[in-house]
Amino acid sequence: MIERIFHFNINCTNLERSLEFYKKLGFQVILDFGEGMESKEMAEAFGMDVADIRGVHLRLGDNPSATRIDLLEFKNPSPTGQPYPHLYHTGIARMCLKTTDIEADYQNLKSQGIEFISEPKLLPGTTVKIVCFKDPDGTFVELLQGDF
Repeated sequence: MIERIFHFNINCTNLERSLEFYKKLGFQVILDFGEGMESKEMAEAFGMDVADIRGVHLRLGDNPSATRIDLLEFKNPSPTGQPYPHLYHTGIARMCLKTTDIEADYQNLKSQGIEFISEPKLLPGTTVKIVCFKDPDGTFVELLQGDF
């Protein structure tokens, strides 16, 4: 029986750069796979000939059951392609992080050089505010405050 979401994966072109970005959002490293995580079994499970990967697991807070980010930099094969160019692309388009103070988070992240698509916006007919931005490789991230 499927129990919960364990992690979702974000591939990046430079692990250290992306790791610093996600730390700005409050994520903590809870598992570091180190350099040269090469596995024939992982390559086969991913449908690849070879998989030489550098990666970390990140989470928000101290709850061991919290959903993790599996942040990976493929060393071999090298990463290819581009993230989705816009938020209405087919497939998983963005990661949404819930916050209790979107205005403070917006100002804090903006002061650290993160570029936002807009200022926080109140969704019509709700008390929910959202704002979107991109990580260093162009993956969309959303902050959300409020409940539906």
